[in-house]
Amino acid sequence: MNERQQQFSGTGDVRTGQEIDPARLAAWMEANVEGFAGPLRIEQFKGGQSNPTYKLIAPKQNYVLRRKPPGVLLPSAHAVDREYRVITALHGAGFPAPRTFGLCLDESVIGTWFYVMDCVEGRVIWDPTFPDVPREARRAYFEAMNNTLADLHMIDVEKAGLSDFGKPGNYFVRQIGRWSRQYLEDEQAGRVPAMDRLVEWLPANIPEGDEVSVVHGDYRCDNMIFHPTEPKVAAVLDWELSTLGHPLADFSYHLMMYRMPSATTTGLAGYDLEALGIPSEAEYVASYCRRTGRDGIPNLDFYVAYNMFRLAGIIHGIRGRVVRGTAASAHAKKTSEGLEVLANLAWEQAVKVGAK
Repeated sequence: MNERQQQFSGTGDVRTGQEIDPARLAAWMEANVEGFAGPLRIEQFKGGQSNPTYKLIAPKQNYVLRRKPPGVLLPSAHAVDREYRVITALHGAGFPAPRTFGLCLDESVIGTWFYVMDCVEGRVIWDPTFPDVPREARRAYFEAMNNTLADLHMIDVEKAGLSDFGKPGNYFVRQIGRWSRQYLEDEQAGRVPAMDRLVEWLPANIPEGDEVSVVHGDYRCDNMIFHPTEPKVAAVLDWELSTLGHPLADFSYHLMMYRMPSATTTGLAGYDLEALGIPSEAEYVASYCRRTGRDGIPNLDFYVAYNMFRLAGIIHGIRGRVVRGTAASAHAKKTSEGLEVLANLAWEQAVKVGAK
């Protein structure tokens, strides 16, 4: 089992400061979750670092609870109500999102807002080389990921009841502006030359054309549950960053795995993909294009540069929290050390499109 698989897989005891009163939660579930019957036992998933996530174990059925973290939060952060809304809508549209059972905005129950959804059984794979999957089956797993994301982007936003789930249009303008501001305003985290160049170059080189779909925002192999034995996506998880956006921003974020170095990140760059039985980047792009009716993605390098910049912006924020002593995760410092590598890699993608 690799380091991330070991670090984040499974459940354990509830972490200090994130406890839930089982009796109060059970009483709420008896009143609000059809078919629930106690007694209730609570464990906490090792993953779900942003919004604490718990396994609720009951005699008839297991559930998952996602909550806002305790303490003072930014107004728009940890919006579990938005997660609940998009998961409920997508499940109703036939997409593999877990079935939801209830949303609680009454902080007196467990101390923060939360929602309860189905506990989907299966396997979470943390390493994009799929080391625990036989070589001959890996391509089918990649096709399953590709097909599921294409299905998400083809969902009719209006029919799904999500037409007001975000601001439609000008997605790249708004996102580049947002991450640039956050980068420039966090002076304690320091400046990075490649980031400074990207802040100038990206907004001046946004490709023409606009599309709107539901976007996941963090679509990776470890944010989905695969069928226990088959190459099928049983559920897509962690919808915290979902909104209405440009589908190619979402796809190229997922595609970054092909260009991210394995030494410092969870990427595939440097691996012999053919030997691993994993489709090439070109094959993976062609599969997505076939499923979404595209002739190709002419501005792919720009979209990847944007996503690497966005991810570097997130890591820059983590570095700022490390400097200020407010980073909650023990792995935050290690994560922040990869900032320059990622920012330089983002600039390399921009150079492919003509940046100087």
